[in-house]
Amino acid sequence: MKLDLTGLTTRPAQVWGGVRLVPLVRDEPITSLRLHAQLYGPAVGLVDVDPRTDYMSYIPHGFVATWTDDGMAAAAYGTEIMRQDALPCGCMPLRFHRRMAKRTDKNRLRFLPMNLAIQGYLALHFGGPQVVWEHWSQRAISRGLSPREEDAFVGADVRGLADALRIFEIHPGQCGMLVYVADALAAAFVVPHPDDYRALHATAIEDLYGELIFHYAMLSMPVQQFEAKLSGSHVRTVADLRAAANQQLVAWSQFHDGTMAAGLLDGQYDARRVYELGDFTLSRFLPSFQLKRENHIGELITDHRGRTAYLKTFRLSENQIRRGYLLTQLARYDWHLPSAAVGLGVTEAQLGLRIEAAGFGDLLREDILAHYRAEARKPSTMDSSPVMPTGSTPP
Repeated sequence: MKLDLTGLTTRPAQVWGGVRLVPLVRDEPITSLRLHAQLYGPAVGLVDVDPRTDYMSYIPHGFVATWTDDGMAAAAYGTEIMRQDALPCGCMPLRFHRRMAKRTDKNRLRFLPMNLAIQGYLALHFGGPQVVWEHWSQRAISRGLSPREEDAFVGADVRGLADALRIFEIHPGQCGMLVYVADALAAAFVVPHPDDYRALHATAIEDLYGELIFHYAMLSMPVQQFEAKLSGSHVRTVADLRAAANQQLVAWSQFHDGTMAAGLLDGQYDARRVYELGDFTLSRFLPSFQLKRENHIGELITDHRGRTAYLKTFRLSENQIRRGYLLTQLARYDWHLPSAAVGLGVTEAQLGLRIEAAGFGDLLREDILAHYRAEARKPSTMDSSPVMPTGSTPP
C-alpha cells in the first residue's frame, strides 16, 4: 500500500528556527466525517488489549470520529471548558480504556491518536518464535517479546515546535500539515475538514515524536526560508503577476512532494484494518523496514475510494528501524538462526550478537549466547603481516 493524498495540495512552508511546517489544503472538505478531541487530563491510560495483555501510555487526548450514513454534512462537537475542583493527589491516577478504538454511539468512534500505530509496532512479531528451535530460551517460548518498550518524546520537548504552532497562520481550507525538523520529516497530520483542523491544530504539541527528531531539534541550525523570486521582465499586468505566483506555487508543490516528502509518499506500507466507520475505514500501517531510509508508522482513515481523510504518522529512529528489520527477517526465516544468517549475509554468531545488541538477548539461551561471544573473540585465521622468505632479512 502507498499513501494517497489525492485532493490535498501543498502550500509554501513557514519556518521558525529549525522547524518547518508545510500546510496541506483540501480542494474540497470531507463533510460526512468529522473529528474532535476528547481530553483525558493528566491520568496515565491503561488499555485492555486482550485478556492477557495491557498497554500503558500517557494519553493526553483522544480523537472522536463522527460520520453519517447518508453522506450528509455532520457538525463537530464544540470545545468543553471544565472547572478543576480538586488539587492533584499524591498518587498516579489510572484511566482505563477498554479498546484502542471503541464505539461510543451508533455513528461515533473514540480512538487514541498514535497509540494505534505504536501498538502495531510494539506488537510486531510479539509472540516470538513460531517454531521451537534449539537456540531460543524457555522465556522466548512462554512469553515471546514481552515486555516491549520504545522511547518517544512529547511535542513540548521538541525545541521550537510550540512557538511554531502558536505563531504560524492557518491557511484558508487547511486540513493538515507536514512537520519538518532540520528539514527531516517528523510527522504528517491530516483531518477531513478545515474546522476540524482549527480545533486540533494545537494538539500536535501533545503528540509523540521520535528520538531522531528530538536530537535534530536540539542540535540543528535554523533552516532556509522559502522565498519566491519573480522575474520582473515578464510581469506587466496584475494577471501576469497572478500567473507567475501560481507558477511558484506549483513549483514549490512539485519540489516538496517529489523530494522533501518522497520518503513518506514513496514508501510501501503494510496496512491492517482496525474498524469500519460506514463508508470509511480506520487502519494502522507499518513500513517495509528498509535500512538507511525513512521509515514511518501511522494510522489513517480512508474512504471507499482509498483517499485519505485522516492521517497521523510517527518517524522511527535508526535503532527502531533496525529492530523492526531484524524481527521481520527472523520471522521471514521461521526464526531459524542459521537460515536467517545466510539470508542476511552474516555468520550465525554475528546474527546472535546483533539480536543481543538490539535488546532481544533474553530470547536466546545463555549457553548459545556465550558460544557466540566466544566465537566473536576468536582471532582471525588470516594473518595480515607479510611472510618473510627463509634466510632473508628485512630491509
